[in-house]
Amino acid sequence: MAKSEVAGRKKKFGLFDAINYLVFIIVALIVVLPIWKVVVDSFNAVGVYKFLLWPTEPTLGGYKTIIETQGLYRPFLNSIITTVVGTLVGLAIATLGGYVLAQEDLPGRNILAYMLLFTMIFAGGMIPEYLVMKKLHLVNSMWILVVTHGINVYNLVLMKNFFEGIPASLYEAAKIDGCSPMGIFFKIVLPLSKAALASIGLMFAVTIWNDYSTVKIYITNPDQTNFQYKLRNMVMDGDTPVTSYAVSQNTLFNAGIMAAILPFMIAYPFLQKYFVTGVNIGAVKE
Repeated sequence: MAKSEVAGRKKKFGLFDAINYLVFIIVALIVVLPIWKVVVDSFNAVGVYKFLLWPTEPTLGGYKTIIETQGLYRPFLNSIITTVVGTLVGLAIATLGGYVLAQEDLPGRNILAYMLLFTMIFAGGMIPEYLVMKKLHLVNSMWILVVTHGINVYNLVLMKNFFEGIPASLYEAAKIDGCSPMGIFFKIVLPLSKAALASIGLMFAVTIWNDYSTVKIYITNPDQTNFQYKLRNMVMDGDTPVTSYAVSQNTLFNAGIMAAILPFMIAYPFLQKYFVTGVNIGAVKE
């Protein structure tokens, strides 16, 4: 092949590419700079309300205060428990429900789908929901986070669309081999759904971990609150822990914010390969 043909096939860097790169750089800066400011302020002993590239007075006092404050232990543990259990429950319901709705020969399949979609559009309201939760004895219980987020119709529909994208020949081959419907689910569907499970599991985990409003409405017992609610009280109400370190209140606030997002900053690199693959689950059909 001639060099001129190879060169002709190479894409030229034009004005559109330059604008595209510029837009993405600006978007990246908009996302990264606020996070970097929080990181810098959490290590800066002096609270300053301006952007700094590096701490002027580096210190670990904010993080040491967060670690040594016993009042944060129980909320942090509650957040971990509800996030883990809620994610597992949510994944179980979303995968099982999505698998059932993906069966084309299911009697009443369309009616069930419409009933689920109806709940995405219309809700009973805050007061009826509160009365229901009270009847279920979930008021003043951290398990309300598991119940309210365990059934997510949006994630269930995503899983349904993903299962429908699995080639029908795999289902037919498994049936010919004598595999039961649940056997197909555990032996065929789930092993092929790692990307979808990682993506939707991350959605469940982030939603439950960051939920503050549910705790604010339903929980008054301080032993049942989560870390986000305690962090909100620190930042908004000035309920800061007593510290023996020479750090400002702003340093404590930012150290608490970093402590709240740190678990997902650690987990995301391990889930990224699945998340990138599963981010468009159900978007492409055969």
